Amino acid sequence: MNEEKQVKKQLKKNMLLNLLTFITIFYILGTSIYSQFKNSLYKSADAELNQTINQEMSRKEIKIMPNNIMDMKMDKQDEREFNPRLIKIIRDESGNVIENGIMNDTLNDIFKQAKFDTNLLGQIYNIEIGNYSYRGINYIDTNGNYVQVLINVNSEQDIAQKFVQNLIISFSIAIVIILIASYLLSKYTLKPIVESWKKQNRFVQDASHELRTPLTIIKAKQESLLEKPESIIIDNVEDISITLQETQRLTKLIKELMELAQNDSDTLKLNKEKFNLDKQIKPIINLYKDVAKTEEKELKINLNFNDEIIADQNKLKELLVILLDNSIKYTEEGDTIQVNTYKKDGKCVIEVEDTGIGISKESIDHIFERFYREEKSRNRAKGGMGLGLSIAYNIVSLHKGTIKFDKTREKGTKAIIKLPIK
Repeated sequence: MNEEKQVKKQLKKNMLLNLLTFITIFYILGTSIYSQFKNSLYKSADAELNQTINQEMSRKEIKIMPNNIMDMKMDKQDEREFNPRLIKIIRDESGNVIENGIMNDTLNDIFKQAKFDTNLLGQIYNIEIGNYSYRGINYIDTNGNYVQVLINVNSEQDIAQKFVQNLIISFSIAIVIILIASYLLSKYTLKPIVESWKKQNRFVQDASHELRTPLTIIKAKQESLLEKPESIIIDNVEDISITLQETQRLTKLIKELMELAQNDSDTLKLNKEKFNLDKQIKPIINLYKDVAKTEEKELKINLNFNDEIIADQNKLKELLVILLDNSIKYTEEGDTIQVNTYKKDGKCVIEVEDTGIGISKESIDHIFERFYREEKSRNRAKGGMGLGLSIAYNIVSLHKGTIKFDKTREKGTKAIIKLPIK
C-alpha cells in the first residue's frame, strides 16, 4: 500500500514537471511569435514614416538621429470620430505647435497637446492621442523648426489585440491538452519502472519463501539431532539424509539466484569460442540417456547440425541440462524425450521435445518468469524452483537468440531454440 502511494506521488511529480516544461516552451514560443508578428505588423507604418524623412532629405537638409523605438502616452481628451492616417506637425525651437494640416479647431487643440520630446530626433516611437494610437518620428527642417510626423496605427493595434486574444485562447486550450498529455506521458514512463518494481518485489518474496523452506527443514532436523546427543549416526540416517538434500537444494537455489542477479546487472559475460555443437552436446545427452533409462524412459538423439558455432560452450551445456532435466522430471514411465539439432535460415536450431504431461496454454506465456510453476507440475515434489527456464531464457538472450515452446502441441512439450551461428 505504501509503495502504491509512492508510485502515485511520483506520477504527480512527473506530471507537474512535464506540465511546467511544456508551458515554459509554449510561453517562450508564444512570446517569440508575438514579438515577430508585432514587428512585421508595424513594418509598413514605420516604412511610411521613414519614407517621409527620405523625401524631405532629397529636397533639403534635415537633422536626424539613429533609429530607435520608444513609447509616449497622453491622456485621452476627445471622443469624437477622427482617424487620419498621416499627420505632420511643425513646432518651434521650444516644441510649441506652429502649424498643422488639421482644420477642426477642437482637434487642432488636441494635437497641440500631443507630447513632444525635442531629444527624439530620427527615432520611431509610439504615442496615444485621444482614442487613437500613432507611430511618430521627428526631424529638424532647414528653418530650424521641429517637424513631428505621425501615422495612425489603430488598425494594426486592433489586429495585435485580436492576435493576443487568440494566442491566449490557444494557450489555454494547449494547457488542457498538455495536462492530459503530461499525465499520459508520466504514466507511460513510469509503467516499466512500476512493472520492474512489481517483479523485483515478487522476486524477493518468492526467493525468501524458497530460502525459508530448506532452512526451516535443516533447522528442525538439526534441533532433533541435538535432542539425542548420545545417539549414533546410523540411528539418524534419515534426518541426516534430508538435511543434506535440503542443503544441496539450498546451494543450487543460491547459485541460480546469483546467476540471475549477474544477468540483471549486466555483469554476466560470455566466453565465446568456435566449436562443433553436435560433438560438444552429445556426451551430455548420453549421460541423460542413462538417467532416462533408469526411470524407464527413452531419450532419442537426432543431431544434424554438423557445423561449428561461435558461442559459450559452458552456457549452452547449462541450457541443455536445464531443458533435459525438466523433460526427465515431467515425463512418466514409457514417455519419450528427443533432442534435435539442424540448420535453418542460417541459424542453429536446437529442439528438446517430450511426450510428458505438457504445459497448459494459460501457463505457456508465463513459463520463463522467475519462480513461476504450473500448479499441476511445477511443484516442490518434483524439486523445481521455477528458476531453470528463466536462466535458460537469459542464456539464449545473451547469445542474441530466441527460445519458445510450441503452443500447438496437445501432449508433451517442445522447446525450440534458435541461435546465430557467428
